[in-house]
Amino acid sequence: MENLDVTVLRALRDWRLAGKQALLVTVVRTWGSSPRPVGSIMALCADGAVMGSVSGGCIEDDLIARYAHPAAKDALPRSGPPQFAKYGVTAEEAFRFGLPCGGTLELLLEFDPDAASLAALVQALDAGRLMHRKLRLSDGQVTLEPSDSPADLALDGQLLTNTFGPEYRMLIIGAGQMSEYLATMAQFCGFAVTVCDPREEYGGSWSVPGVRLLTTMPDDTVASFAPDARSCVVALTHDPKLDDLALLQALETPAFYIGAIGSRRNNQARRERMIEHLGQTEQGLARLRGPIGIYIGSKTPPEIAVSVMAEVLAVKNGVSLPRDLDVAHVKNQQQLASPGSACQLP
Repeated sequence: MENLDVTVLRALRDWRLAGKQALLVTVVRTWGSSPRPVGSIMALCADGAVMGSVSGGCIEDDLIARYAHPAAKDALPRSGPPQFAKYGVTAEEAFRFGLPCGGTLELLLEFDPDAASLAALVQALDAGRLMHRKLRLSDGQVTLEPSDSPADLALDGQLLTNTFGPEYRMLIIGAGQMSEYLATMAQFCGFAVTVCDPREEYGGSWSVPGVRLLTTMPDDTVASFAPDARSCVVALTHDPKLDDLALLQALETPAFYIGAIGSRRNNQARRERMIEHLGQTEQGLARLRGPIGIYIGSKTPPEIAVSVMAEVLAVKNGVSLPRDLDVAHVKNQQQLASPGSACQLP
C-alpha cells in the first residue's frame, strides 16, 4: 500500500493534468486533541472525489459540500490565493464535526495547485528523494527544494513549508509465515516491503501481493537495498547463517530500526557470536534490537507480528516505550516469579 501523502499528491496531479479544478487541504495547526497530525493533507476534486483525510470524516463532508457545490451556503471559491479555515472553535462545532473534546484544527486551502509542479514533486518522490514544498501564501506560487532530512511543517507570515518523503521501507529477512503477517501489516501502514529468502522451500510458497521477493543472500540484499533513515530491517529466519551477516550489514546504515526475532537466550547468543567471531563490540551492537516486539502476551505468528509492527511504528514515530512493554524485561520478571516458565515469545 502506497504512502498516503504520495497517494494524495498523485491523485491531485492526475486531476489537475486532466484540467479539473481541485483543492489541496493541509492541516497547519491543532489545539487540544485532533484526529490527524499537523502536515496531513487531503485532495478534493470539483466533482466531489476525495483522497486523504484531515479528520474523522465530518470535516471532509463539510469541505465537499462547500467546494463541490458552488451554490451551497458558505460555498468555497474555486480559485484565488490560499486561505485558512478553522474547525472546532466552539464545543458545539467540535461536536458537530466529530472532533475530540476541546479539539480544534486549522486548515490551509490551496486552490488549483499547479499541475506541472505537482508532477515534478511526485516524480521526485517516486525516485526516492525527500522534498520541501514551499507555498507562498500571498499568491499560491510553489517552489520545490530537495531536503537532506525530514522536517516538521513550518508556517510563517509568508510561506508554508511541508516536507514530503518517499515511502518508508521494510526489508524482511525470511519468507516464513510470520513474515507474511508482518509484510501485510507493514503495507497497510504505508511501508514498501521487500522480503529476502534464498531458501527455495520458503520463497516458492510466498503469497503476499505487492511485496517484492528476492532470493539473493541476505547480506548482499541489505547492501543493494541501501537502507536509509526511512528504512527498517527485520530478521525472522532464526538461522544465524542468514540473519547475522545481514544484521551486521544493516548496522552500517542509518536504518531507523534493526532487529531480529528470537528468545532472550538466542539473542544473547547472537551478540556473543558477533563479538567473538565478527569483530563487533557492545557499543557497535547498541542499535540491534532483540527480542523484538513489545510485550502483549502474544503466542501465535499473527500476534507476534502485531507486537513487532507496533515496536517498529513506535520507533518510527519517536515514542519511548515503557519498560513494562519490553519483552526481555517482562520475561525476566516472569522467570523470577515462575522459574519453570520457558516461553520466549513477545
